[in-house]
Amino acid sequence: MSLLEQLLAISKNTFKESIRQPVLFVVSMAATLFIILSNPFATFTLEDDQRMFVDIGLSSVFLAGVLGSAFIATNVLTKEIENRTVLTVVSKPVPRPLFIIGKFLGVVGSLMVMMTYLITLFMIVDVHGSLETAAAKYHMPVIVLGAIGFFVAIGIGIWCNYFYNWTFGATTLGMLVPISIMVYVLSLVFGRQWELQPIGTDFKGQLWIASGMLFMAVLVLSAIAIAASTRLNQVATLVITCFFFLLGLLSDWLFARPAANMLVKVTDIDEPDGSEDAVVVASEQIQPLMEGASPVTFWFLNLAHDTVPNFQVFWLADAVNQKHDITITYIISTLAYGGLLITAAVCLAVILFQKREVG
Repeated sequence: MSLLEQLLAISKNTFKESIRQPVLFVVSMAATLFIILSNPFATFTLEDDQRMFVDIGLSSVFLAGVLGSAFIATNVLTKEIENRTVLTVVSKPVPRPLFIIGKFLGVVGSLMVMMTYLITLFMIVDVHGSLETAAAKYHMPVIVLGAIGFFVAIGIGIWCNYFYNWTFGATTLGMLVPISIMVYVLSLVFGRQWELQPIGTDFKGQLWIASGMLFMAVLVLSAIAIAASTRLNQVATLVITCFFFLLGLLSDWLFARPAANMLVKVTDIDEPDGSEDAVVVASEQIQPLMEGASPVTFWFLNLAHDTVPNFQVFWLADAVNQKHDITITYIISTLAYGGLLITAAVCLAVILFQKREVG
């Protein structure tokens, strides 16, 4: 068997194992409830209901992805190490780096199923929009088609579980992906009262981009969880994953902000001759530290900010709400940043697992 065939076999087996975990279905259903309720909850604001809906909806999608990645990524490797079932794989001519990469790709596949469904559901609810006034009409295609599609997926899951002994959660979640995409497309085609409209009327590309960036952040957390699970048990890995999640959200506030406050402001640097080019000349200089500031502390804060994953760069809800264009340059740089973080975490996982006793 070639290395590619081994990689595909490990990834496929991990995907099946991950998608069948009940926690993935439970997290998805809880997120479904929060995403749907984010629409009526947003109406309690005094003015900008749509902004509140976007914040609550994207937060629900992001949090569900974080919980899903934390539980799945920690379980697929830690459980095999504790049960010593991994020994049957690594004892064969299967390289350990290949085993780790296959596990990660399998987790990515299961998370892609969950996130695709949740993001599409969020887009469906966004098509409905917030009812800001009592005279606003319900979007009937969204309500009718969405309800039919959801219960059809549940029915298929029950049918396949009863007659074919398929896993209910995995089957239902797998069916919700194509059904939700179909419902979304039909919701774009039909207006609020079933009248035909151009498909681009309610389509929001910026919101899709913002949702996709959250998926990249979830993949970064999955890679971190895989790396931690090579040496730690499941509880410790969950703690580490949640710790990096919170640390990444607060990275700018914890590290970048104190480091910036230690620098002398450009406007505070006086030009000796008092010319109008003072600010220009000062900006070309290296900003000195304030008096009493520790260079060691400044260096540590910058090092921590550069090395700790910064999840704020993946959060684009503010740009969407303020109607700022998300440029191609920013998308490429953010994807590259996420790719580097994933590569670093997977490489760390390979290094940690290389000498791990599994027998």
